[in-house]
Amino acid sequence: MSAFDVRDILKAAGPPGQTDAPRAPLAETAAPVAPGAISTVVVAGLVRMAEFGAICALGVALHAALLGGAVPFGVRYAGAVVGIAAVSVGLFQVAGAYRIAAFRNVFKSAVTLCGGWALSFLAIAAVLLVTKLGDNYSRLWLGSYFAAGLPLLLPGRITLGRVIRDQTRRGRFDRRTAIVGGGPAAEELIAALETQKESGIRVVGVFDDRGDARSGDVVAGYPKLGTVSDLVAYARHTRLDLVVFTIPISAESRILQMLAKLWVLPIDIRLSAHATKLRLRPRSYSYLGSVPVLDVFDKPIADWDVVVKAVFDRCVGALLLIGLAPVMLGVAAAVRLTSRGPVLFRQKRHGFNNEVIEVLKFRSMYVDQCDPSAVRQVTRDDPRVTPVGRFIRKTSLDELPQLFNVLKGDLSLVGPRPHAIGARAANTFYDQVVDGYFARHKVKPGITGWAQINGWRGETDTSEKIQRRVEHDLYYIENWSVLFDLQILLTTPFALLKAENAY
Repeated sequence: MSAFDVRDILKAAGPPGQTDAPRAPLAETAAPVAPGAISTVVVAGLVRMAEFGAICALGVALHAALLGGAVPFGVRYAGAVVGIAAVSVGLFQVAGAYRIAAFRNVFKSAVTLCGGWALSFLAIAAVLLVTKLGDNYSRLWLGSYFAAGLPLLLPGRITLGRVIRDQTRRGRFDRRTAIVGGGPAAEELIAALETQKESGIRVVGVFDDRGDARSGDVVAGYPKLGTVSDLVAYARHTRLDLVVFTIPISAESRILQMLAKLWVLPIDIRLSAHATKLRLRPRSYSYLGSVPVLDVFDKPIADWDVVVKAVFDRCVGALLLIGLAPVMLGVAAAVRLTSRGPVLFRQKRHGFNNEVIEVLKFRSMYVDQCDPSAVRQVTRDDPRVTPVGRFIRKTSLDELPQLFNVLKGDLSLVGPRPHAIGARAANTFYDQVVDGYFARHKVKPGITGWAQINGWRGETDTSEKIQRRVEHDLYYIENWSVLFDLQILLTTPFALLKAENAY
């Protein structure tokens, strides 16, 4: 976060329970769920890696076909292959060949590749000439390498172009954007965004708390869909990637009041530079196409971070599932043999962006006394808990089936623990106790988390306990990294030895 501080936002929010979306059904203005977004950063990176690998593979294959048995591959040829691939991909990058617009336009992409490929070999030839290393490499190999490069790359770009155009028509590369604030400022911003054909911005509508003449029902051809509170419900019900404020930065109190409702969402929030007379250095802004904006909030885990965390979860989760299979079979047998009823207990909980997910656990209560809504928390010596259940709850062995939720994609290995929908602290819903409670849902929940290894697990019978748990969850979200996840995973077994609050 850059422009505003969370503490200022929470001060503007008022008492706990007023910062988040109501528990009533989501806004009827929300459109059907949009197709999932595809990160242009990830797509460009994958294409870059694929072409680098293809160029390297071509060089190795040509050496084997033309020089195999006569000239050893060795360090010289390996260096040349990597150098040619690096120079070529670097020139493609400089020429803009890895932009989504370039992927869509096959003809322009082909011209860029041809120029970059030719220039890369000219550069390599110049280096060999200046350094007098030309005699160390086969001219047949170099000539064949140059001749075969484009026939290798162009068919891939043609296929890629078809795929990208198809996904573009489906809106997979659109950044679905809501405008907050109406009037002339919003009209100017929308007009500027609509001139940026390659920015990928798709305005879905306008939201404004004002209902007078300053904010009409239609702004620059886009409907006013409701208030900022409606925007929170809208974002819970359909895909939304970006919110842009057109409110002047001088209206600080009004912006803070709106941010108190919106900061809990897993989206980017920007302040339009069109809405202020303040002019900063160009590097102080980020840009939507060429439209300058000020960063307020960023989605916590995006682009490559999403890919890295997903791969980490699936790979480590699968290994843990295999390694812990004997333990899980033993627990399942103990649950089944000591009390009637199913081995697994299913409970609906809040997941990413308040999505309702079904979490698996080993059943720890007598089947006729289970509490799926968690209206009544488990306490010390709770008679509803079976003898086996008491042990597996204290050691957290009851949580192991959630590894299946990780492989399914509902949970991460590490993240804020998902709470039951009806969970309470001191007979009050969590979101009415803690300011910004739903901000912990900006990332996917996890089996273990920063709060748990710091002792904030088990019963939340006081407001202070849930407050501290949420504080740790928000710290994790702000400071996430793969190394942080690994640290929490490695620390979890030791934290489980301190089970004072787990009943």
